[in-house]
Amino acid sequence: MDISSQLNQMTTEEKLRTMELIWDDLCQSSDFSSPDWHKDVLDEREKQLKAGKEEILDWAESKQELRDSLR
Repeated sequence: MDISSQLNQMTTEEKLRTMELIWDDLCQSSDFSSPDWHKDVLDEREKQLKAGKEEILDWAESKQELRDSLR
């Protein structure tokens, strides 16, 4: 079945759960590696954090806020 048609039938919450499942599956794969630009982004965010321009948010709370905002 075409994945696009399945996505069109899913709610936003179902799509988010699916993305989490896909991400977890990718992380378990031994051949998975992040692209180089990911490190660049993380380095820049760390720089901003050290400069006091960013703050760390709790991941569980952030996900819940996102889910709540999409309802």
